Amino acid sequence: MDMLLNPLNRWRRLRDDIPVMPGAFPLVGHLPAMVCDLPRLLRRAERTLGSHFWLDFGPAGHLMTCLDPDALALLRHKEVSSALIEEMAPDILGGTLVTLDGSAHRQARDGIKAAFLPRGLTEAGIGELFEPIIRAQVKAWRDRGEVAILPDTRNLMLKLTFSLMGIPAQDLSEWHRKYRQLLQLMVAPPINLPGMPLRRGRAARDWIDAQSRQFIRDARARAARTGLINDMVSAFDCSDGALSDDVLVANIRLLLLAGHETSASTIAWMVIELAQHPELWDALVEEAQRVGAVPTGHEDLAQCPVAEALFRETLRMHPASSLVPRRAMQELQLGQRRIPAGTHLCIPLLHFSTSPLLHEAPDQFRLGRWLQRTEPIRPVDMLQFGAGPHVCMGYHLVWLELVQFSIALALTMQEAGVRPRLMSGVEKGRRYYPTAHPSMTVRIGFS
Repeated sequence: MDMLLNPLNRWRRLRDDIPVMPGAFPLVGHLPAMVCDLPRLLRRAERTLGSHFWLDFGPAGHLMTCLDPDALALLRHKEVSSALIEEMAPDILGGTLVTLDGSAHRQARDGIKAAFLPRGLTEAGIGELFEPIIRAQVKAWRDRGEVAILPDTRNLMLKLTFSLMGIPAQDLSEWHRKYRQLLQLMVAPPINLPGMPLRRGRAARDWIDAQSRQFIRDARARAARTGLINDMVSAFDCSDGALSDDVLVANIRLLLLAGHETSASTIAWMVIELAQHPELWDALVEEAQRVGAVPTGHEDLAQCPVAEALFRETLRMHPASSLVPRRAMQELQLGQRRIPAGTHLCIPLLHFSTSPLLHEAPDQFRLGRWLQRTEPIRPVDMLQFGAGPHVCMGYHLVWLELVQFSIALALTMQEAGVRPRLMSGVEKGRRYYPTAHPSMTVRIGFS
C-alpha cells in the first residue's frame, strides 16, 4: 500500500472539519491506490481517520467518503443527487438514467422499464435467445480445456448484449471495435487531439449513437425486429409525457455498457469461486442435473436456488461497482457528522458488501446465507443494483442470464466429466475502480 501513496504528502489536514486522507499524488490523487488496492486504502483510512474522510479522485476532485452504515440511506435520499456521475463521466454516461434525478428520471425510467420487467423479458423471448449462445460458449471452453476467464466472459457478455440489440452477425466485428474504443472514455486523459483515446472514444460513441437511432427508426417502421430495442421503443412511445429520442439513445448506450462490464466480472468471479470450492461445484452440478435443462423464463428460476445463491454471494463478495458518487443538495446528518450542502459524496459499496455490521462472517463465501434465509431479499442485499428510485432496471435480466450461465456450465462440464480448476493466482492484478474485476490473466482449466 505504501508504494501506492505519495510519500511526500503525509501531513494531516481538515476540509469542512473532516480529515483528508494523506498520500494523494498531484493530478491523480488517490486513484492508484483505489484502482489497485481499494480495500486496504479504506481500512487504513478508517483506522487512522475514522468513519468520515475525504478521498482525492484526481480530475474529479475530492469526495467525502463515509463508512458509517447510515451512508446507505443516501441511495434513497430525495436530497442527494446522481448528477455528479455525469460530471465525472460526461462522454460515456451523459443523459443516461443513472445520472438523472426527480421527474426527469421518473419520466425516462417509466418510458422503458416495461421491457426489463420479467413479463417483458418473457414475452420478448430473451431466455430462449440467450440459452444457445451461453451453451455454445461453455462448450467451446470445455473443448479448449483452459481459458483466460475474464476476457472470455467479456466476449460472452458482448455476444449476449449484441443479441439483445438485434445486431446482424456480419456487423459484429465493427461493433466490437467501436465498443472497445468507447470504453477508452472511462480512463482517457483530457487531451482532445487526433489519435488520442478521448478523440477515438467520442467518435465511437457518436457512431454507436447513430446506429441506435437507426434501430429506433427501424423499430417504429417495423422494418426489422431489433431485439430488446423494439420493446424499449414500444414502451417509450406508449409512455406519458413527451420525451426526446436522445433519452432512448443514451440508455441504449447504457444497456451496452452495463450489460457487459459488470456482468462479465461477476461471471468470472463465479467460475473462480467454483474452481476454488469443489463443494460448491458439486452442489451446483447436483441442482443442474435435477433441473435437467437451462432455464429460459423467470418462472423457472425458482427451481435453481443454488445457482441463484451463487449469483448473489458472488455479487456480495466481489461487487462489480465498488464506489458510488453522489452530491448532497442540502445539509445532511450522516452518522455523527453534519455534511454541508453541495458536498460531493462517495458511498463505498465494496466496504458495505463485506462489512461485519451487515453480514455474518463476511469474509467467507457462503451459499447458506441465501439458501437458509426465510426473510425476503433486503435492499442491503441488492447494493450492486442500487436502491430507491435508482434501483437498476437490469436486475431481472442479470438474474436470468447469470442463473442460465451457472446451469449451462454445470451441465456441459458434467457431461464431459470435467470441472473448473484454478490455474493461477487471483489476487495479483485485481482492479477495483472504476469497475472492479479479477485480473485479465487469471486462467481456469477444465479437467
